[in-house]
Amino acid sequence: MSTLTHDTAPATRQEAGPRTPAHARRRSSAGTLLSRGAVNGILLVAAFYTLMPVSWLLFAATKNHRDLFATSGFAFGDFNLFANLERLFTFNDGIYLRWFGNSVLYSVVGSAASTFLCVATGYAFDKYDFKGKEKLFGLVLGGVLVPTTVIQLPMYLLATKAGVVNTYWALLLPALVNPFGVYLARVFSEGYVPNEVLEAARVDGAGELGMFARISLPMLAPGFMTIFLFSFTASWNNFFGALVMLNDDKLYPVNLGLFMWNSTTAQQPEFYSLVITGSLVAVAPLIVAFVCLQRFWRSGLTAGAVK
Repeated sequence: MSTLTHDTAPATRQEAGPRTPAHARRRSSAGTLLSRGAVNGILLVAAFYTLMPVSWLLFAATKNHRDLFATSGFAFGDFNLFANLERLFTFNDGIYLRWFGNSVLYSVVGSAASTFLCVATGYAFDKYDFKGKEKLFGLVLGGVLVPTTVIQLPMYLLATKAGVVNTYWALLLPALVNPFGVYLARVFSEGYVPNEVLEAARVDGAGELGMFARISLPMLAPGFMTIFLFSFTASWNNFFGALVMLNDDKLYPVNLGLFMWNSTTAQQPEFYSLVITGSLVAVAPLIVAFVCLQRFWRSGLTAGAVK
């Protein structure tokens, strides 16, 4: 009996042993599926939260004034989109097109100039050594912590002294300062521009400006477009700065113009359709910018992750 007991015990242990990895794999697989389901659920909720207002805007822009209030928010009425667009673009001698052009000017020109300055500054912080470099960079990073709304009044006073209030320069000049863009540009420079390439170019007799223009700047193209996209989005959505700096409605960006129209809807309800259709048109450039530049910013966001 003792022999049988000693002989069967190892067999039992041998049979039970291989089951442990299988159970572990099943538990791991169940945990993976659960975590994947949780992540997908969160992403689904986030997508719904993001797309629902845009979907409502799309439905509302197709309705006439009567259907806008008589039908559900996510139901179609009489299709009136083209008539709404025509009225939007011709109202008050086409003032909306003027606002739209102003937003393009502020966002494209201002963001391009700001991005170039950020890339050049971040490149200098990365590739050159000078006295007080890290302290100065820390001061630049400190600017990231300051909310834009806090500095609008000091900027307005400075613009008043400079005589640029109620001009295009009142929004273009402040857009040149982008501390977060400088930080990103330094990260991009560390990840995309090898020091060995620059040393080889110096050995071949290249100047510093020539190296930056012909070697470094093309390497920094993904970073340049990423910073430009962030600057473009911030400039296009810049409402408070325009509200403080501008009084002439011909200089308004599109978001400030729509706000002024919306403020009159209580007395003139017919402005509702103008505001809704104008809001839908104003969203289009951001969507186009993200779609057209996604191959740059998607690669740019991984800059510095692997060196």
